Amino acid sequence: MKVEILKCTSCSAYGLKDSCVSCKGKCVSPKPAKYSVEDKWGNYRRIAKEQQEIA
Repeated sequence: MKVEILKCTSCSAYGLKDSCVSCKGKCVSPKPAKYSVEDKWGNYRRIAKEQQEIA
């Protein structure tokens, strides 16, 4: 079984469970996406990031 460390999106605490122990927030992987020169989805990510900054 592979265990990865997760980071809480609301309080930035680290843990091993899907929900934060201290604030009950959602935990996600802190690792960046794997880099690829031939990024098929890069255009979509840039559009989503731009829309997120506008909102």
